[in-house]
Amino acid sequence: MASPVAEVGQKSITAITCSTGIHPKPPKAKKAAEKSQSQDKPEFTVSEPVHLLVRDTASNSTQEPMELDVCLGPLNRSKLDPPILGGLPPRWKEKAFSSRHHYKTKEKQTFEPDLQRNPTKHKKNPATAYSSDTGPITFNDLGINSSICSVLEKLGITAPTRIQAEGIPVVLSGDHTLLSSETGGGKTLAYLLPLLQQTLLWKGFHTKLDVKRPLNTPLGLVICPGRELAHQIGDVMNQFTEPLGISSKIIVGGRTKRLMLNPDVREVDLLISTLGALSKLVTNGIYKMNDVCHVILDEADTLLDDSFNEKVCHLLKRFQFSGHADGSTSLPERSQLTLVSATMPRSLPAILGQLIEVDSLKRVTTGSLHRVMTHIPQKFIRLGKSQKPEELLKVARSDSKSGIPLLIFSNKSSTCDWISLFLNENGVSCINLNGAMPEAIRTGMFKQFQSGKVNVISCTDVGSRGLDTVRVKHVLNYDFPVYMADYIHRCGRTGRVGSSSDCHITNFVEGPREVELCQEIEHSVRKMIALPNVNANIKKIITYRLMRNVEESLPKDS
Repeated sequence: MASPVAEVGQKSITAITCSTGIHPKPPKAKKAAEKSQSQDKPEFTVSEPVHLLVRDTASNSTQEPMELDVCLGPLNRSKLDPPILGGLPPRWKEKAFSSRHHYKTKEKQTFEPDLQRNPTKHKKNPATAYSSDTGPITFNDLGINSSICSVLEKLGITAPTRIQAEGIPVVLSGDHTLLSSETGGGKTLAYLLPLLQQTLLWKGFHTKLDVKRPLNTPLGLVICPGRELAHQIGDVMNQFTEPLGISSKIIVGGRTKRLMLNPDVREVDLLISTLGALSKLVTNGIYKMNDVCHVILDEADTLLDDSFNEKVCHLLKRFQFSGHADGSTSLPERSQLTLVSATMPRSLPAILGQLIEVDSLKRVTTGSLHRVMTHIPQKFIRLGKSQKPEELLKVARSDSKSGIPLLIFSNKSSTCDWISLFLNENGVSCINLNGAMPEAIRTGMFKQFQSGKVNVISCTDVGSRGLDTVRVKHVLNYDFPVYMADYIHRCGRTGRVGSSSDCHITNFVEGPREVELCQEIEHSVRKMIALPNVNANIKKIITYRLMRNVEESLPKDS
């Protein structure tokens, strides 16, 4: 479908998404003639195979469409001008030359990667497309017992996703496991179902041996970085615990002092907690980790980056991760460790080497890991800073009128708050969600969105990993993410297992660094390869860049 991109005088310029194949370029003589005939048309630097064709739809011109190289292509300094869409600050002028821009128009530009090169491929979420040589796989085939399968049937979950089919047998075996798959692929059930089955088995051993466990001594432990994620995991777990006769408890920060002064002492089989709250309560002896047989780190990339890994390693040293692994006939001699995430820090082996033998870690990954989601259309719009509010309002009004749930991401809490105020002042009902807000307010805001009272929510990256919802149909990156790992997690808020099939993503691209990330994304789409530089250790990246800048600023020895 054609979509308007810009207005130039009385003429409309339209961008048409085409395949990633190479289009024949007009001869140089013809290009010169076209340029002399139409000086009022926007200019584009043309170099390599492209995705967009730009044609004049207002006139009856029979000229061949001009090619627009959005991201790729060699730098040609003699032809390249600094980006002037919306105007770049003078201090960015040199950076603009060094970042391989190929934009030479004063108007808004749109880029849509052709994710459907093969029309018979990727008709649905690749996370759900799983079957064996003998036919469809069931949870019972994976080793899940009938009592848990009956609960799954009542919940309407009849077939496993790819990560569940490949990961559940490995986790059930008792081996240390790394589960990595695309966002929204069903990783939570991939570790919760084995954990529930193991808990039933271990409780049976205690009953058989007539051993009474102390209170506040769990058998399984799930650690996560954020409060919203802890509650969402707990909500999923609670759907199983009551029918199965398993007790569970959720602990989050914000009221740990009250818990320490007046602790809740009772039987707990499974404990879900944020890292900070758990560390305080374990240190004060309110919860005992003596009987924990399985430790799970959800969003392990965040927990094991430089912001948390010291605290995590200090806590995990309380557990015995070496010894007999089989817990099918008796209580295991050691605790099992499972790591779950859509991205992983590169320093993972060095961190885990303090706790386990890295070679003993069984890795279960899917083919779509670190890749652009091919079942979700994605659009990249090149805008100047002054153009973004107008385009935001246009998108929000359109989605609000159509009843499309919209999730808007920004990089700062102040921008997140401004977007909410801006949209509400212009007649679009919007709520905001960021890390600067108290937990109770964040929870209430998200419930409004989940219930359908509000269809537009503005948030920071606190929502890129902590919001598990199938309502979102449109993700808008108002501020393009700074790091590739954040881009993956943001886009993963839509197109999840259980979501509708009409989801899409829109990205506002503004500065040189954002264009560089856009180039890398386009390159991965063209080559059908994984996205580059997906390093979830954000703090380490920032520290490295700061140190590099300091070193460059120091005077060099003569």
